[in-house]
Amino acid sequence: MYASRLRVAQRLSRQAAALQPSFTTTSRQLESTTPVPAPKSETGTVTEAPESSLPTELQQAPNRTGIWARSQKPRSEAMVGPRFEQTDFSLQPQPWAAIELIHKVPVRWTHDRIVACDGGGGPAGHPKVYINTDKPEICTCNYCGLPFANEHHRKHLESLPETSYPLA
Repeated sequence: MYASRLRVAQRLSRQAAALQPSFTTTSRQLESTTPVPAPKSETGTVTEAPESSLPTELQQAPNRTGIWARSQKPRSEAMVGPRFEQTDFSLQPQPWAAIELIHKVPVRWTHDRIVACDGGGGPAGHPKVYINTDKPEICTCNYCGLPFANEHHRKHLESLPETSYPLA
């Protein structure tokens, strides 16, 4: 019984494979306007190519000067509407970058050698990291950029001509 089922399944799979069309052309080949070279006959003369022949070589499309998909609109039609109206970037709002804002935050002085930063905790925070403040420098959190420094190094840091964070 098992052998007869196996034979039936094999026969059906062969029939299904025979019914499936094999595609040898792509839509890009069908849409191409590249001229097709005419085939030569045995005598060496050029014979007339049939109308349904496909191009043998496709030229690479230029870098997206026109549409490249049937569902796409040309750029002149697609780039209209309220989203694309204002092109003068000097009139658009330019908010402060986060790096500029974080450098206005004063240093958080501590007496501990190691401090923990969780970015304020909760959903607005970040994973808790531990920052070593042993060296005489301003140590920042790698996630949020908050500055920390050890109180022991305060005189040295205040004697520097310039620091990237306010020391207040």
